[in-house]
Amino acid sequence: MDRAEAFAVVTPEYNRSFPASLKQAIDAAYDEWHAKPVGFVSYGLRSYGTCAVEALRGVFAELHTVTVRDVVGIDLLVDAERRTESQARAATALLDQLVWWGMALREARARRPYMT
Repeated sequence: MDRAEAFAVVTPEYNRSFPASLKQAIDAAYDEWHAKPVGFVSYGLRSYGTCAVEALRGVFAELHTVTVRDVVGIDLLVDAERRTESQARAATALLDQLVWWGMALREARARRPYMT
């Protein structure tokens, strides 16, 4: 994880939040998250996993990350053929933001190490 420049976190929505197993995986690292961008891919029924993403934004703020604005949200009730085009646009936007922030923060960390 330390060598990664950016992260895409994939999560289901579970009881209006994210599952405990994901929190455990996030907590397994600490310093490795600092000053790196995080994006989200979420899924759920009707909600696209929005509540899970909003709950995770607070978790990642405490880990000193930069969370990107765009999210890939998947409604499991919508036919896969109907959601392909909009999800492709969302994925492109998310990945473009992760690349931009990943490069910018890598350069910043190289010039001045991030301190908590």
